[in-house]
Amino acid sequence: MRKQVKIPKATITRLSLYYRQLELLEFDGYRMVSSDKLAWLCQVNPAQVRKDLGYFGEFGVRGVGYDVIDLQIHIKKILAVNRDWKIAVAGVGNLGSALLQQESLAARGFVCAAAFDSDPEKIGRFTPSGIQIQDIKDLEKTVKEQQIEIGVISTPASAAQLVADLFLEAEVHALLNFSPTRIVVPECCLVENIDFTVKLDVLTYKLHHTLVR
Repeated sequence: MRKQVKIPKATITRLSLYYRQLELLEFDGYRMVSSDKLAWLCQVNPAQVRKDLGYFGEFGVRGVGYDVIDLQIHIKKILAVNRDWKIAVAGVGNLGSALLQQESLAARGFVCAAAFDSDPEKIGRFTPSGIQIQDIKDLEKTVKEQQIEIGVISTPASAAQLVADLFLEAEVHALLNFSPTRIVVPECCLVENIDFTVKLDVLTYKLHHTLVR
């Protein structure tokens, strides 16, 4: 029996980058692309491109390159974005509202099916995309009824854990956490934390150390 290879998280991130560049290449009329060009567009090493793709099979033709459309199809299948995923957003502040209005999400198969908040002034209102904001207390019931698969947390830090618990009670085990705090979840739950301040710290470090040279 073949031993299953553990795929590095960084590889999955790069596959997403490759896919987006392949979309742009197709839009520009490219039919084929070399690993060198794809690597240059994604700011990685060509060997890294070949290694990342090599985890999942043999793609492309030596000396010719990759079929742009064919490779897109393969990567979509690998990332499981060749189908629609229902998501729910908890916390309809500035960030949550912006996420709900992202047309690119639906284009990539992420369907915003529900939105929740605890602010009485927001509950009952409709977002520009036509989603009615519901009371956070109704999260479990609605999520189960609509078969939501991914929960997005865009609440203040103080409410993030409570919301995470509500999603877990509703049997949603994949969470995207924009809250500036780490949430505690069981091992069965997948969590991606996105903290903009961390990214800004990285930028300021690089900016400072570049300028002081």
